[in-house]
Amino acid sequence: MGKAGERECRTTGRRSPGREHPAVWSAYGKLVRLFRERAGLTQQALADAIGYSLEQVASVEQGRRPAKAAFTEAAERVLGAGGALRVLQEDVDRAKLPSFFQDFASIEVDAVSRFSYDPLLIPGLLQTEAYARALFMAHCPALEDEVIEFHTEARLSRQQLLTRSPIVELSFVIGETALTNPVGGDEVMQEQLRRLAVSGELRNVSLQIMPAAYGFHPGLNGGFVVLETAEHRQIGYVESQEVGSVVTDPAQGSAFSLRYGKLRSQALTPEESARLLGRLAGEAAA
Repeated sequence: MGKAGERECRTTGRRSPGREHPAVWSAYGKLVRLFRERAGLTQQALADAIGYSLEQVASVEQGRRPAKAAFTEAAERVLGAGGALRVLQEDVDRAKLPSFFQDFASIEVDAVSRFSYDPLLIPGLLQTEAYARALFMAHCPALEDEVIEFHTEARLSRQQLLTRSPIVELSFVIGETALTNPVGGDEVMQEQLRRLAVSGELRNVSLQIMPAAYGFHPGLNGGFVVLETAEHRQIGYVESQEVGSVVTDPAQGSAFSLRYGKLRSQALTPEESARLLGRLAGEAAA
């Protein structure tokens, strides 16, 4: 998303030493162990076969660390898991998200359309790894390195929505301020602007910029997301200071759609936005 809510940090922002890890990580780890023992392999033998360290395999089996997609695909192949691990990967990734965001993330993954307005930061679905990491590094209170890695991985994983099949219709209206705020420094921002330009060329993506000096518009009340489910329900999402709310009331969902339509009519056209992005990218490179 890109606004404060899409920072995808846990409510406290930190992981306490004695805190339990998500149940799905433990369930996934138990399955890995079951398939490994059925295959007659030690942890070391599995680690060697899939190209990971013994410590990484042990951590996954014990539910202390989430498996990445590459781990899952390698384990599926070596252990002959028949898709049992693969089917859990989406849940494993989602569990890296803060609890307040997980409900919306589970709805988002099955959306047929998703429209968002982000006034201050680049939307999370369009962020580069360096930009996302810079946000998490600057989090207050400070995040542990492990948590920064989890949140960065989770954000990048969600970006599969851009190229998913079946195709999702995506619209982003981004405040001009988000393009000129040098998050992470000039090099990071230059890469981010190029990413936006490339993303805007996807045939299922509409990217528009809201000028900073426009005057009053519906987005001044804050960023928001409105999506349509496969059942043609409109679901809204609003967030501020890492407190998020899923909005399911039909009347409120309709109001969100009305406001978003107004925003799109007031923002620069996709063509004008692309030219502005090109100019800003050139200035950042200078």
